[in-house]
Amino acid sequence: MSDPNNVLLCYCTCPNAASAQHLADALVGESLAACVNRIPGIHSTYRWKGEVTTDVEELLLIKTTVERFEALKERVLALHPYELPELIAVPVERGHAAYLDWVRTAGEA
Repeated sequence: MSDPNNVLLCYCTCPNAASAQHLADALVGESLAACVNRIPGIHSTYRWKGEVTTDVEELLLIKTTVERFEALKERVLALHPYELPELIAVPVERGHAAYLDWVRTAGEA
């Protein structure tokens, strides 16, 4: 069985479809992510600069590796329209071994 320990699932919200697609294209195109899924219609409620705010956003599910994370983070920070973008990386504990192997090698293209 493949060791999933170096595969990450990253969460990142975007304000609209255009910014989400631009970010997804850049991350996959630059081999920083194997795959990015866009989920529209996320309703986010959060406190920002002392105010409670609710927005409709798109959620990106980004599949990458520990080795590519720092470069991915730098690219997200450079391209994202938010002043403080959400980027949360969660280690993958289990998964389909062949898929996890693909995530690991997709960045080598």
